[in-house]
Order: sequence, then C-alpha cells, then structure tokens
Amino acid sequence: MQLMDSERKQSSVKAFEGVHGVQLVPRWPFMIQEIPQDINFSSSCKHNDTTTANHKILMQRIWQMRPPSLTPIHCSHQGDRCVAETIANVLTSLPFIFLGFQAPRRNLTSTLYANSLIGVGVASSLYHSSRGKARKYLRWADYTMIATATVCLSRALRNENPRFLMAASALCLPFQPLIVSAVHTGMMEVAFARRASTKPELRTAHSLHTLSSALGGALFIADDLFPETPYLHAAWHLAAAIGVGTCNKLLE
Repeated sequence: MQLMDSERKQSSVKAFEGVHGVQLVPRWPFMIQEIPQDINFSSSCKHNDTTTANHKILMQRIWQMRPPSLTPIHCSHQGDRCVAETIANVLTSLPFIFLGFQAPRRNLTSTLYANSLIGVGVASSLYHSSRGKARKYLRWADYTMIATATVCLSRALRNENPRFLMAASALCLPFQPLIVSAVHTGMMEVAFARRASTKPELRTAHSLHTLSSALGGALFIADDLFPETPYLHAAWHLAAAIGVGTCNKLLE
C-alpha cells in the first residue's frame, strides 16, 4: 500500500511539471503561526494609561504649587436643606434685582453699578435654586457678582480711584472676591461717613446703613459658625438689601 501511494504522488507531480508557470516544491515555504494580538494591544493601552495618569499627576502638582493669591475661594455654605429654606433664600435675593432697577443711572459708572446689583440678585437666585456639581460654580459666581458690585459702587462714588487699585481688583476678582469686597466696602463706608458729616439729609440713611451693616456682618458670621441653623442666610440677605438701599442714596 505504501508503494502504491508513493507511485501515485510521483505521477501527480510529473503531471503538473509540464504545465507552464507551475513549479512544485516539496514543502510549503511559509509557516502559519497565530500571533496573539491582545498582548501587544493590552501593553499599548497600559502604556497610554500610564502616560495619561502621569500627565494628570504633573498638572495637579503644578496647580498645587500656585501662589495663595491665585487660590479660588472655598465656600462651606451648606444651606438650602429643604424646599422652604430654598424658597426663602430665593425670595430674599429678589430685592437686589429691584434695587438695581431703582438705582440712579446718571452716568456710565452708576449704570454699571445698577446693572451689577441686578446681577447679584440673579446669581444669588440661581445659586440657591441649584443642586449637584453646578452649585459650587454658581456659589463662586454669587461671590464674584457681590465683589463686582462693590467695585462698581466705589467707582461710582469716587471717580478718582487709583488705576492701579482698579486693575488689581479686576485681576483678583475671579480668585479672591471676598478680599476685593472687603477693600471696596471699606472705601464705600469711608465715603458714606464723609458725605453724611457734610450733608444732614444723609445722616438718617447713614445711621440705618450702619445698623444694617452691623446686623448683616453678625448674621454672615453666624451663618458660617452655625450652618445647621435655618433661615440665617435669608436674614442676611434682608440686612444686606437694606444696606444696599441706603447706599443708593449716595448716588441721587
């Protein structure tokens, strides 16, 4: 049987040798070997993941090494725990919009201040009605609009403000709005006291402004020290609105 099989193979080989363009080789010169592609693909993915992770760590280290002046504010306000408190905070934000529409608009600086008051009311309303990840960004917008209003007010009261101070305030506004608010609020208080001392018609407004500012400051601190106490923030809104309303007397 083996002899017959070998004869058959030789005869078939001889049959193909006469065909033009056909060359028979004893063995197939190529070997088929299955290469697992998953190994190279997985190693490439691991390399890309490692590179991305290292890049993120580097960016985080660079961000942590930034100077303190470029550190954004950190707000710990945890209000709006229930629907009733949210409604109270939103409703007490609306007076700022009303005061913005009622504020005198005699020139460009007073118009900017009036519009900034409207922005304060809108930003505060959006913040207190927000939930989720957007809440911290809206809180930043709330503080930033308050600082913007104080800058616009000091500019409207004193056109001779140093340009360096205004430029520095604009630069620090996105990062340290509380510091900017404190500086320009102090400037406004000095200007209010000076005008009230020379204009008797402003003394009543200045007295009311002093009381509302003291009450507002106490409520602001209490809201931070006792975050579990409801409606403290809404009370601060009302005290601040009274103080802003008295400031509008300076622009009349």
